[in-house]
Amino acid sequence: MAKALKVDQVILERILERVNGLEYGSVVITVHDGKIVQIDRTERKRYNDHDTPAVSTGNQKDLLSLN
Repeated sequence: MAKALKVDQVILERILERVNGLEYGSVVITVHDGKIVQIDRTERKRYNDHDTPAVSTGNQKDLLSLN
């Protein structure tokens, strides 16, 4: 039988901190022996075509002009 997971206010606040402001991504909660031991946040950034500079030929001269 699985152990009951106890979540106190401190853990809830930590989870909310990781979720707040997350636009694209995931929050992974790791549980060991019925206790939350780790909270991981992976954030993805999405860019549309207007946000990224275009490189026409990909040669060294064009790449240097982006810097």
